[in-house]
Amino acid sequence: MNSPANVASKPAPPAKEVPARRRLPLDVRHLSLIGVLIALAIVGAITKPDEFLDTDNLRLILTQASVIGVVTVGVTFVIIGGGIDLSVGAIVALASVWATTVATQEYGLWGMLLCTLLVGLGCGLVNGMLIAYGPMVPFIATLAMLASARGLALQISDGKTQVVTVESVLDLGVSDAYVLGIPPIVLVFAAVSVIGWLVLNRTTFGRRTVAVGGNPEASRLAGIAVKRQRLLLYLLSGLCCGIAAFLLVILTGSGQNTNGNLYELDAIAAAIIGGTLLSGGRGTILGSVLGVLVFTTITNLFALNNLQTDVQQIAKGAIIVAAVLVQKGRTTS
Repeated sequence: MNSPANVASKPAPPAKEVPARRRLPLDVRHLSLIGVLIALAIVGAITKPDEFLDTDNLRLILTQASVIGVVTVGVTFVIIGGGIDLSVGAIVALASVWATTVATQEYGLWGMLLCTLLVGLGCGLVNGMLIAYGPMVPFIATLAMLASARGLALQISDGKTQVVTVESVLDLGVSDAYVLGIPPIVLVFAAVSVIGWLVLNRTTFGRRTVAVGGNPEASRLAGIAVKRQRLLLYLLSGLCCGIAAFLLVILTGSGQNTNGNLYELDAIAAAIIGGTLLSGGRGTILGSVLGVLVFTTITNLFALNNLQTDVQQIAKGAIIVAAVLVQKGRTTS
């Protein structure tokens, strides 16, 4: 019979290491999206080689992806945290209209930029307060913000296009402002994506976001301020909308109450095909960025080949369904 001393002296069995292949699906998902982009590029090179592979067209794809891409970064955080934001398109419209009023343009570039950021943060604050401290279901709260922001944008603009007259803003959209051939709008998108990746993967805020989205009650018991975290997530989404609104003003040289139409659907779709779970608790910024590029490239290909918009929407819908089915298969396996 073993004595207590002998029992205590026995080494503990080594902890089982988590197999590396458990992280493989994430890599495979990214590689599959890259494969889709390559396939789309091949299709473009075959059908419209001179036009699709032209440097100006590739630059156009990146530019068009930038505005919705910035919005998608914010939406990805919200979904990972277990929420949803249907108001992002309307917030972009309201911020762009508010920033292009005659009164705001008198303050120049920095005044217009500050306006878009404050409008975005203000709307995000309202969403976050209603959802975190209301408490109100995210779907209903952001749907109400969608209607309210669209209505306010229409009231401010009176349904008219507000033309930007500030030269320093317009100059950011011309070729002379390009850095190494890259438009400033694309550089901002890249910066927001990199910062978003770092925040999600290298900070306590990112870990808390994943925890709250995966299991809010367990997060609360672990000492995480769940309500505050949700509020911060919607503030982040609103901030991204403000940045996107300013980029859209640069891109179009105007502000309209119809700006950002269906951005909420495009952003959510891009996040989903990038691997973000609608139930929360999992997602990547890289996947969302790749999802945005896939949808933007599809739109560009359809435009170059003079294909109808309805076929384009059907193709996007099929991609979304396929991505959700793949997600469901992996979560149940």
